[in-house]
This record gives sequence, C-alpha cells and structure tokens, in this order.
Amino acid sequence: MSAQSESALEIRVKMMRTASELFHKQGVKVTTPEEVVKASGSTMNQFYHYFHNKEGLILQVIRTEFEEVKSGRAPLVCDFSSWQSVEKWFVTYIELQKSFGMSTTCLFGKVGNELAERDSVIREELSAIFEFMKSKIVDFLKKEKTEGRLVKSADEDSLADFCIATIQGGMLLGKIKKDSQPVDATVREALAHLRTYVVGPRH
Repeated sequence: MSAQSESALEIRVKMMRTASELFHKQGVKVTTPEEVVKASGSTMNQFYHYFHNKEGLILQVIRTEFEEVKSGRAPLVCDFSSWQSVEKWFVTYIELQKSFGMSTTCLFGKVGNELAERDSVIREELSAIFEFMKSKIVDFLKKEKTEGRLVKSADEDSLADFCIATIQGGMLLGKIKKDSQPVDATVREALAHLRTYVVGPRH
C-alpha cells in the first residue's frame, strides 16, 4: 500500500470514528456532514468522495461497527457458546454504557430510534444486523434444546427477540434516567426469566 493510499484510508477511518462519536454524543439527526468534517480535520471534498452523502456515512459507520462485532474485535461479541457467555453479553452492554456515564446507548439502537420513514436503506441494514444477532442466540438455544438443557416448549425465536428487546429497552431507560439501576434490574429480571427454561445445570 502506498503512502498516499495509507493517508486516504486514515482520513476515511478518522471521519467515521468522528461521526460515530458525534452520533453517540448528540444524536444522528442533528449531526451534520460539516460538523464531521470540522471535527475530523478533513474537507467536504473528501467527505463527498468517501461517502457521497449523510446516508452513506451512516451506513459505513454502522457497517464498520458491525464488522467489529462479527470479527470479535468489539467489546460486544456475539459468542453464545454457553449460558455464561449469554450472561456476559448482557453484562457487557451494561458495562459499556456505564463507561460512557450512562449518556449513550447501543449505536445500532440509537440509529434505529432516529430513523425516518424514508430511511429504507438504513432500516434494511439495521434489520440485517439485528437478525444476525438474533440468529446467534437462536442457534445457541436450539443447541441447548437438542442436548436436553432447554425445555422443549421454549420458543427460540421469541426468546432471542426478548433478549435483544430487553437490552435495547433497558439501555434506553438507563440513558433517559442517567442511572444504571434500571438497566441492572432489567438484565437481572431477563436472566431470571431465561433460567426458568433451563433444565439441569447450566453450562
């Protein structure tokens, strides 16, 4: 890779990181391309070259974060190999929100909360991301049922939706109240509910 292309890549990455920080800090709708350019020390020509428009920037930011999750480089790893890993997934969300002083939520949820009806491309992208997360939970629950550690009456799809909705709603409430207690309580109740479906010792 040439020095010029390395510099171009660094500029693009810096713009996306800056955009992600601004999305978390002040919201997606109110963040303008001009703010991203100014905060990242880039130019509008570079912005239009790499992203074309604001929708393109949002898509690249959420796609990049999603790749971090899928690759295991992000704190929120979708590795559901045991009940302990399921609990860790919930707790990691809480700890991440606490690290930001309860001032933010999951980026995917944040973008989703601010979607307009016309944002169909972003909506489809987010839907695919949440379906991926759901599929990981469903696969784990199916394995547990096959191996006799989950009651046969359990509905894997509904339980997976429940897990995702619980953490997204809990984080939103935590941000509104600026208090981790609602999120902690929500997660405790969610885990207690999941345990009612477990047969025998949890692995």
